[in-house]
Amino acid sequence: MPQLLANSPHARDIASVLHPQTNLRKHLEVGPSIITGGEGIWVTDINGKRYMEATAALWCASLGFKSERLAKVAYEAMRTLGYYQIFRHASNEPAIDLCEKLLQIAPVPMSKVLLQCSGSEANDTAVKLVWYHWNAQERPEKRKIISRLSSYHGSTCVAVCLTGKPEYHRGFGLPFDGFLYTDCPHYYRDRLEGESEDAFSTRMADSLEKLILSEGPETIAAFWADPVQGAAGALPPPAGYFEKIQAVLRRYDILLVADEVICGFGRTGRMWGCETYGMVPDIITCAKALSAAMQPISAVLMNDRIFRSMLVQSDRLGSFVHGYTYAGHPVASAVALETLRIYDEMDLVGRVGALEPVFLRAFGALTDHPLVGDFSGIGLIGGVELVTDKATRRAAPASIAARVEYYAREQQGLILRLVGNRVALSPPLIISADEIEEMAARLRGALDATWAELSSNSVEMAL
Repeated sequence: MPQLLANSPHARDIASVLHPQTNLRKHLEVGPSIITGGEGIWVTDINGKRYMEATAALWCASLGFKSERLAKVAYEAMRTLGYYQIFRHASNEPAIDLCEKLLQIAPVPMSKVLLQCSGSEANDTAVKLVWYHWNAQERPEKRKIISRLSSYHGSTCVAVCLTGKPEYHRGFGLPFDGFLYTDCPHYYRDRLEGESEDAFSTRMADSLEKLILSEGPETIAAFWADPVQGAAGALPPPAGYFEKIQAVLRRYDILLVADEVICGFGRTGRMWGCETYGMVPDIITCAKALSAAMQPISAVLMNDRIFRSMLVQSDRLGSFVHGYTYAGHPVASAVALETLRIYDEMDLVGRVGALEPVFLRAFGALTDHPLVGDFSGIGLIGGVELVTDKATRRAAPASIAARVEYYAREQQGLILRLVGNRVALSPPLIISADEIEEMAARLRGALDATWAELSSNSVEMAL
């Protein structure tokens, strides 16, 4: 470990901070990358170096990394009512106004909104609501939940069981029983020779139905899906996918829960990913861009069917016994409500729709690179597939993907998010057309540097 001044931020971080999603031993050696400021789509580190942020940090900084307007709203809200809870009939005006607004803009008719504090909490809570519903219907055997391989729905003990990535389970004794996983609909990677997107989607739906039948339809409570699968590398679904999946769910009376934590609020070119793909969910979870990441807040929207079941259970049990201390926080709610006003004023959906062709063209052009097999995207979200053989679609190993990330950050001043062999892209929604072009050019520069290194070292790319 390099010698560091005891009072330096790097040394203090190493001594005190435990970092999520981080190799802990490596962190003791290399220390943190400390970000000290932000403006638009740019962030600045402690050394004064500026970076373009290609994934809005954790998919969430939709309005960029600084907002004087939202800061003023938070300040005024804190001066008026810095905190109050929404337990046992208590309420506050910002929470009421926010819930009313969410119901107004919901992609399908919804009955009530339950405010929470994070995407993980929202999905964790939605699982409880699914079970609450089926228990109210006196069908407690409908308890199993199906999500998709390569999905991510949170890190709480239950939400991580929805997450279809084994690395999130190892070491924790997870997942719990009753969580099942069907195929990740990755058309580029998993299609059969000559198989169309529609035929591939049919095969995905058939696979889901076989899983349901093998488990017993009477035991399946719900199916969980994000419209664009973020943890699979910002992977849009193939043509016809959700239409065919929903037909299977309706056949066996299985609830659909749409995880809009990443896709909600304009990311796909519509206000909701559900609108983009014709999804008709019973429950919607949302977070991230709900407050442009400026405050920790999330929401669970439920339709009338779910709420009526909740009334039944509340009558039977005397109360809906669930809640988090900071749910419906007046400051977070006020900031989220102002964020939604900003989206309306800037015509966010229209803006993303206008930028979508630029985004798809700029990053789609990278498919001519020897390290790129495919690009797929919609709105302002998509992923670049890194390969070592275009003909066989052989995925680039982690070592090559890491070099792309290294050159992007160190040479190009571009912060990427790697998911396996995919470069996931979801820039702040305030990005300009010129900045999209520049971001794609910087990614090409990182690809070129990686290719040059591989070529000069005669590296066997299959390693």
